[in-house]
Amino acid sequence: MIEFYLALAAFLGAHLIPASRGLRAHLIALMGRTVYMTAYSVLSLVLLGWLITAAQRAETVWLWDPAPWQWHVPLVTMPVATFFLVAGLMTANPLSISIRNGCKPGPVTAITRHPVLWAFLIWAMAHIPPNGTGVALLLFGAMILFSLLGFVLLDLKAYKRLGPKRWRELSAGTSILPFAALLSGRVRWRSLCPLALPALIALALYVWFVLQGHALLIGPDPLAGLKALR
Repeated sequence: MIEFYLALAAFLGAHLIPASRGLRAHLIALMGRTVYMTAYSVLSLVLLGWLITAAQRAETVWLWDPAPWQWHVPLVTMPVATFFLVAGLMTANPLSISIRNGCKPGPVTAITRHPVLWAFLIWAMAHIPPNGTGVALLLFGAMILFSLLGFVLLDLKAYKRLGPKRWRELSAGTSILPFAALLSGRVRWRSLCPLALPALIALALYVWFVLQGHALLIGPDPLAGLKALR
């Protein structure tokens, strides 16, 4: 359990400490935005991998019994999370997280201005049902709280960085809640056409992850686990 707590603290610390505007600006000025975002993304993935591995090695205390329906939850919802992650990282987004630099929000922000955070939120929520242990609940529960807090913190950071007028201009065609801006008519549905390529990449990544990637990188085979409960 000690390793799990250390990994969780490292993951949260790596995301909360750079939230300091002065530190982040200094690192970007030193490294360049593209290098900084790439390095930060790699560090986040490494720490997330350590956190998941530490959770698997921690003491197992079951809180509820496994059931087949629980495995269907991530299988159905993770394509959406994968799309948000791929499209969010590939699209310029001065209002949120992205490895692309740009002054204007890209097409994915018509769906939500925080696609990467939604990817983590959906991932965490979807993996609670099939992982009914105390450690899993702590892990994914922390990720849920982290993502929800991120919605507020990223909006505040962007508001301070861009200024009130510019922030209102850029956020006018976006929303935190997915599809709210589209359903309200503030953005046209045809603006989503450039997302075809990220959607195809996300689909290919999801299929590979289900068939091979999850078992190779994480450990448990989601399809084998589902079959075992039938």
